[in-house]
Amino acid sequence: MSTDALRLRPPHHRVDRRAVWWWTTRSLAVTVTLTVIAVVPALIWEPVRFWFLVAAGVVGGIGLLVTIVMPQWRFRVHRWEVTDTAVYTSSGWIWQEWRVAPMSRVQTVDTARGPLQRAFGLSSVTVTTASAAGPIEISGLDHELATRVADQLTDSTQAIPGDAT
Repeated sequence: MSTDALRLRPPHHRVDRRAVWWWTTRSLAVTVTLTVIAVVPALIWEPVRFWFLVAAGVVGGIGLLVTIVMPQWRFRVHRWEVTDTAVYTSSGWIWQEWRVAPMSRVQTVDTARGPLQRAFGLSSVTVTTASAAGPIEISGLDHELATRVADQLTDSTQAIPGDAT
């Protein structure tokens, strides 16, 4: 295996387009919750009403801005690819990260689906490696594709001798 095969490079595949709606819904839920937390005291305590309404306006405004911008931005950045030799990912939106994990370093492969992911038909694949940088996560994949990717990774890592340390 040559070192050129494992160079840090942009992965080829985008996540599923439904991930935009998943990220939008999650962000909107957080924004609404935090705004309500600021509005409730404003309704109860007259002396601090103004300040809590200001806080609610700031939190709601920033939250809506994030809800509008973040999902589209993340969709442009998030990429993934699995080859015979490595797993490549690109993720983030403010802090962006590119990672490559050689198959020989993969220890476990997991899939996860929270309730909101299930509602959108999505899953995440987490690849745990023998790395101090922590696991690699590919979020926003179609559920069936995530299952195939996990199976492919499992088969590929089983074919590599050693204990991934």
